[in-house]
Amino acid sequence: MLIRREHPSDAPAIRAVTTAAFREVPHSAAPVDPDGAPGEATLVGWLRDDPGWVPELSLVAESAPGPAGSDTSDTAGPTVVGHVVASRGLLAGRPALGLGPLSVHPSHQRLGTGSALMHALLGAADAMGEPVVVLLGDPAYYSRFGFVPAGTLGIDAPDPAWGDYFQARALSAWDDGLTGRFAYAAPFDRL
Repeated sequence: MLIRREHPSDAPAIRAVTTAAFREVPHSAAPVDPDGAPGEATLVGWLRDDPGWVPELSLVAESAPGPAGSDTSDTAGPTVVGHVVASRGLLAGRPALGLGPLSVHPSHQRLGTGSALMHALLGAADAMGEPVVVLLGDPAYYSRFGFVPAGTLGIDAPDPAWGDYFQARALSAWDDGLTGRFAYAAPFDRL
């Protein structure tokens, strides 16, 4: 598996992976589009067109083609099997990152693809000097990456009902004075 920055030509594959990953999620955050894709698939496209888009933090996981003649042989070359994105948000008026969606094709779930994408994104964000990454997700999954309930860092969710599902990961540039309400990039408000 290779983790790399998204290329413009990856957009259709990313939409397909995100659609497959969220199609069966009963608590999907976004309504289904008229074309049958979950709203998370459309959100990624909206984010690309938003000033909050951070191209360095839109990463894909590619599967490696298997040996010729094997069940995993892929004559077309590597395939996009996962995607993660973080976009620019604001924390009490200061720049911060909102992560999501994280999508892994069902055929590659529980194989470490999501973990590899998360580690790559967090490492890249830290190297860029970002102070914090926030997300809305399952604490049982995201705690393994150092995420904690955002309130413990003084970060308020856009919706207080999110409770401990709104999480934050402080990075090397974290400043204890960086507290207050977080606002995601504008496309999240369209969901």
